Amino acid sequence: MSIAVAISVHDGVVLAADSASTLASGLPGMPPGVAGPAQLAVNVYNNANKIANLFKGEPIGCVAHGSGSIGNASISTLLKDFREQLMTGRETSFDRKSYTIESVSQLLSDFLAQQIQRLSSHDPKPTLGIMVAGYSAEKTPGEMRLGEVWTVGIQNGVCSPPQNMRLANPVGISWAGATESLSRLLMGFSPGLPRLLQIVTKPRPSTQDMAQLMEFLGTNLTAPVVFAPMPIQDTIDLAEWLVQTAIMYSRFSPGAPIVGGPIESAAITKHEGFKWIRRKHYFKEKFNKEVGHEQLQHGSV
Repeated sequence: MSIAVAISVHDGVVLAADSASTLASGLPGMPPGVAGPAQLAVNVYNNANKIANLFKGEPIGCVAHGSGSIGNASISTLLKDFREQLMTGRETSFDRKSYTIESVSQLLSDFLAQQIQRLSSHDPKPTLGIMVAGYSAEKTPGEMRLGEVWTVGIQNGVCSPPQNMRLANPVGISWAGATESLSRLLMGFSPGLPRLLQIVTKPRPSTQDMAQLMEFLGTNLTAPVVFAPMPIQDTIDLAEWLVQTAIMYSRFSPGAPIVGGPIESAAITKHEGFKWIRRKHYFKEKFNKEVGHEQLQHGSV
């Protein structure tokens, strides 16, 4: 499991994530690929890469959560394979002068679906999500553009159409993965509340009544911590703090610490493009040519 955060303000979009990757095994008698309580954490690795720039030189990035691989290929490697297709022109549907974040999300969804189709019948079917964020290509000079956040979802190997996570309001926080801690903190209640209300409320509320109640609670309990004029540095601090909060919640909760490891973050702005803020390296920085240019140093609500 993992935690993935995307915060949108008028100056840009900030992505942040932990680095935990959980190796899970099903209980005896359970079919492969079953997610949830039926799986046991065999090991937790704390060096997974979940954030990627999807086209170097363009303001397009993403952050992944959920299954860390499709078959034997890690999601981080697959994202780089997808980037290579875009940048070398092998993906002929991509036009650098006219792309949209929605179209990039759809191309990514199609690419991942192709990888899933190559799995054998014995391979586990992945469940994961990827938040694709950034700026669509400028259509007219001086056009007013805001950052967008779309999500690509895969449930048990089945891809769903990309969804705009910030359709109602371009400013706010989107998070996914192990959401318990951030839902309690930001929305004011646990994601498990609707299920409990269905148990204790007599007669049971209808689906419509429950949806209205959740909307009412969200409207009145949501913590107001993101505002359109927030500077990017403050947005970065908030995103990293939210990931750290999820890490500590997982650490002190019963069970394996499925959220953890170093925090990574990146900022996507209209004029500066995709910039790494915090990034781990498995070799010394002096051997990494990108550090001097891409790594900046600094001290759906």
